[in-house]
Amino acid sequence: MDRTTRADKLRELEDLRAQVAKLEAELGEKDEHEPADWRTSGYYLSYYATAGFFLGMAGALTSLLFNVFGSLFVQQHPLYLIQVYLTFGMGERALAADVSSDGGLALAIGCCLYVGTGMLLGVLFHVVLTRFAADGGLVKRLLVATALALAVWVVNYYLVLSWLQPLMFGGNWIVAKVPVLIAAMTHLVFGWTQALVYPWGLYEPYRVEAAQGS
Repeated sequence: MDRTTRADKLRELEDLRAQVAKLEAELGEKDEHEPADWRTSGYYLSYYATAGFFLGMAGALTSLLFNVFGSLFVQQHPLYLIQVYLTFGMGERALAADVSSDGGLALAIGCCLYVGTGMLLGVLFHVVLTRFAADGGLVKRLLVATALALAVWVVNYYLVLSWLQPLMFGGNWIVAKVPVLIAAMTHLVFGWTQALVYPWGLYEPYRVEAAQGS
């Protein structure tokens, strides 16, 4: 009776050992096929594009403020340049609007569109800065932002709007009525703002710190 019981226990022990070995082998196979850490170790394009979208709002607001001073510089209503930009959607009717009454809503919409455009451009600026100025300081970021801002200005005004607005709306008001210096400075202010707020959009992966033993 005792021998039978002992033999049964030995067989049960062997079965358990076999099950443990099988489980260990299965765990080893799963470890080999476990997905890699989801945290990216390379360039995180989707994050920087999203961050640039929101940082572009800061650049758009500072650029919009500069447009207000630019309008005063040419002795016009503070939002006159926004009124000129609205000619791309409204044509010459935008310039005929009374900014003190009926044109107020149009100018408010124009400001919103201006900020929205800045948010889209923020994606371009932040991606370029994180690509080409990530290893430098503020001076390098300002230089890269300056070059990109001037390039965007030339492309927008002289390679796109100079023929697209006359084709679609019958006039070239933006290029003709916005002074060259103010147009260039508007883009530069946007780019410089992006260089300044750049650190706000850097990706820092979350790391869990191991608890220290007491």
